[in-house]
Amino acid sequence: MKAFVLAFGTRGDVQPFVALGRALSDAGHEVLVAGPACYESLAAAHGVPFAPVDDQWNRLTDEPHIQEALATNYRGLKAKRTAIEVVRRTRQYLAAVLDDITTAVPAHTDVVVHHTMLPGQHLAEALGVPSVPVALQPNWVPTGAFPCPMWAPSWLPRPFNRLSYRPAALAPQMLLGAVGEHWRARLGLRSRRESGDPFRRPDGGPAFVLQAFSRHALPQPADWPGYAPVTGYWTLASEGQGPPPALARFLDSGEPPIYVGFGSMRGQNPESIGEMVQQMVQTTGLRAVVATGAGGIAMAGSNTGSVHVVDEAPHDWLFPRTAAIVHHGGAGTTAAALFAGRPQVICPFTGDQPFWSERMRSIGVAPDPIPQRQITAERLIKAVEATRSDTTMPRRAADIGELVRSEGGTHRAVELLSELTAHQATR
Repeated sequence: MKAFVLAFGTRGDVQPFVALGRALSDAGHEVLVAGPACYESLAAAHGVPFAPVDDQWNRLTDEPHIQEALATNYRGLKAKRTAIEVVRRTRQYLAAVLDDITTAVPAHTDVVVHHTMLPGQHLAEALGVPSVPVALQPNWVPTGAFPCPMWAPSWLPRPFNRLSYRPAALAPQMLLGAVGEHWRARLGLRSRRESGDPFRRPDGGPAFVLQAFSRHALPQPADWPGYAPVTGYWTLASEGQGPPPALARFLDSGEPPIYVGFGSMRGQNPESIGEMVQQMVQTTGLRAVVATGAGGIAMAGSNTGSVHVVDEAPHDWLFPRTAAIVHHGGAGTTAAALFAGRPQVICPFTGDQPFWSERMRSIGVAPDPIPQRQITAERLIKAVEATRSDTTMPRRAADIGELVRSEGGTHRAVELLSELTAHQATR
């Protein structure tokens, strides 16, 4: 099998596709992952063939007014105007991404696996091969069990749950606008009804969808169809990468610390968040590893015996060595925290993060979430202390960690893709 894998988004979005690429290679298949150029080194570190594509979109959150809108989950008129600007610029940047993908497509591709916000179905149709959209979040496959996590409020009356997924199905087309149709035309395809829907085959039937999360984080609804299997998380090992020596020394010098980091998210006041973390350390007497990431946390002063600051660190190595994990609730970081079997404190910004923060509370591995716009030192201290005072939480996190690690999500995905392409070859 020869797979062309199209990744898009921040590191938490891209890393699962690199993990799939590694698993495909390990199983003896040919694979090329096309993704943002800024993650080329991630693929190289894991020996995954990679085609870098335009990554202007990944720098949008460097801009202060966009950071501000994200921190409030686009609340208010000003933030809504910013959302419109983000959509307009995303279309512009995606046009460049699609140009690069066109250049990179390998000959004799058997399957196109793609992020839901990239119109991989057009390329697959032009090549005459299956298109497989990947759902990193449960936003795309309708169910009556709960409303769409990305687009609908949690209090929506149950009879409207399935209907709430319709905006999600339309979102890729709305975001792309005419860009997707222009690309389709460049690929030599005529316009047709529902061609912009990545969850529909050219014949109008439902596309095969891989849902790359765990049934232990979200129990699988009975009404999810067989063509949308839940595989488990797609994760990468550190390939022998150790931590920086200073971080290793810090960990060895005392009790397991609290991890605090918000990944690629940047709030309105990173300095204030840094001060809250310092207060948390002083009040609780705990130690902390603070990952500044894209700038969501700014720490004054140098490292001390209680606080060690890093830009980033391999989650799969670091998280099991912590006492608890404070993070933003992104799908990738949530998965890493579950794998580590440690309690979590989640401070969601936007998107699917509020959904995952509530899921972690529901399964008993986290206290009540603290939305970024409501975070205070007192609330952070109370939540961190809850991960210690609630004696069932660490045990529950450890038990779920064992279950999640046993799923083998990438291996299951490779099996399913092999079955799909073998079936296609016999038609």
